Parts: sequence; structure tokens; C-alpha cells
Amino acid sequence: MNKADLVTSMAEKGALSKKDAEKALNAFLDSVEDALVKGDKIQIVGFGSFEVRERAARKGRNPQTKKEIDIPASNTPIFKVGKALKDMLNK
Repeated sequence: MNKADLVTSMAEKGALSKKDAEKALNAFLDSVEDALVKGDKIQIVGFGSFEVRERAARKGRNPQTKKEIDIPASNTPIFKVGKALKDMLNK
């Protein structure tokens, strides 16, 4: 499912126009991005949570040349599935 399919599904299930569904989806995505940039954690009970975790700097290896490289520290977004969603998927 891509973004257009998701917008169509949201419009049908929410009795919205596609334009309104796309605005709602974009607002949600913008809000999640803004919160993660600030370092906040977002919890949607029953669905899951989004948060940012720091990855430490480490040594890596270029698979083509086998040369060792330094991989710098970085922040990465993490999504952890909520129990209700996990249970629904494993019925």
C-alpha cells in the first residue's frame, strides 16, 4: 500500500473526501516528524510508539574492498508495535 492507496482507504473509512483525507494524513506525518525532531516520544495506545534512538559510532567494513571504515554516530527513528496491533496480526 502506498500513500495514495492509504489516502483512498482513509477517505472511504472516514467518509471524507480524498482531499481532506490527504490533508489529515499530511498533518499526522508532519506532527510525527516535528515531535521526533524535538526528541519527543509519540505513543498511540493499541497501535504503537515512535521514538528516536541514538546509534553509537562504530567500525564497519566495505563489503567490496574489505576496507575498514568509521561509521559516525547518528539518530534513528524507531517504531515499536503496540500489544493490541501485535495480537491482531497474530490471530
